[in-house]
Amino acid sequence: MILTVNSKDRTELIDITSRVQDAVRSASVGNGLCMLYVPHTTAGVTINESADPSVKDDILMVLNKIVPWEAGYRHLEGNSPAHVKATLVGSSELIAIEHDRLVLGTWQGIFFCEFDGPRTRKVHIKIISSLSDA
Repeated sequence: MILTVNSKDRTELIDITSRVQDAVRSASVGNGLCMLYVPHTTAGVTINESADPSVKDDILMVLNKIVPWEAGYRHLEGNSPAHVKATLVGSSELIAIEHDRLVLGTWQGIFFCEFDGPRTRKVHIKIISSLSDA
């Protein structure tokens, strides 16, 4: 399955938890694994707190501080900071599934991380059924 994500800003964290959970529920695997993969070199995916929206702002603030937009980069396309941020965050997550539900902590959510928007992006979802419940 592929989710389409539309970003609106240059850098943005977009909560995709409910969309991923809907995909897991639809798969009806019971127990297993959910693998998320972002096939873009200037975007990523992460799991972090979703209860307080200021956490997203804080994460972006720190990423923008440690990887500024102007720093004498040599990449001709002009989006080197987005490539660096994507490398720091990563392009995949692996989440356990129990009873057709993602195993996330109380405050955790899944975020698509846009670092070179606005754009239309893809998140690949692969759901793997467990062969045993052990």
